[in-house]
Amino acid sequence: MFGYFFDSTYILMVLIPGLLMSGIASLMVKSAFSMYSRVPTQRGISGAQAAQLLLQNAGIYDVQIEQAQGFLSDHYNPATRTLALSENVYSSTSVAAVGVACHEAGHAIQHADNYGPLWLRSSLVPVVGFGSHASEILLMLGFVLHAKPLLLAGVIAFATIVLFQLVTLPVEFDASARAKRLCLEYGIVTNQEYTGVSRVLNAAALTYVAAFISSLLTLLYYLIKLGLLSNNRSED
Repeated sequence: MFGYFFDSTYILMVLIPGLLMSGIASLMVKSAFSMYSRVPTQRGISGAQAAQLLLQNAGIYDVQIEQAQGFLSDHYNPATRTLALSENVYSSTSVAAVGVACHEAGHAIQHADNYGPLWLRSSLVPVVGFGSHASEILLMLGFVLHAKPLLLAGVIAFATIVLFQLVTLPVEFDASARAKRLCLEYGIVTNQEYTGVSRVLNAAALTYVAAFISSLLTLLYYLIKLGLLSNNRSED
């Protein structure tokens, strides 16, 4: 089993690029958020107030905004119609906090607008939840038992994760685009502060890109080991 995961192909094709991309993306997010978390908005609106303003202007009054624990643990739950903002975002009046809060409000607006990719991502949640657990078991058994049918089933299950991350990209990009446009349109930030909002949200978007590319490389690695992308047959 370890011969498959830690051969030279895996190290050069998956492990090193994945660590580099995720590390760079994480560093960029933390750097941008740290920089603009020290820059207050002229209007002095908190993250929670900014999100509420976007929702009200969109005619959305049934989404609850609450404070969540953890650093940048902000998220919108379409099932419960709850917008959770982390401690560093909820009450902060910084440019970074307002940008993140408006991004999450953008997801709520997507939900209200029946935005297709968001609906598709939500429908994939139970599928990818099953696929993530099934892929681990099937791949482990396949490698241990040298059973190609189990490996193929594991790869198919893993592919649901890649599909979910692919669908996530337009959802996140669109939420950021809405946040940038609306926070400026509603006067939450100035033109100068808009630059900071864009940098924070652009850096955050890179984390989703890095995650997708890393998973895609892993999927390609599995396909190569199975001999589906080359003339070489996988080990029996």
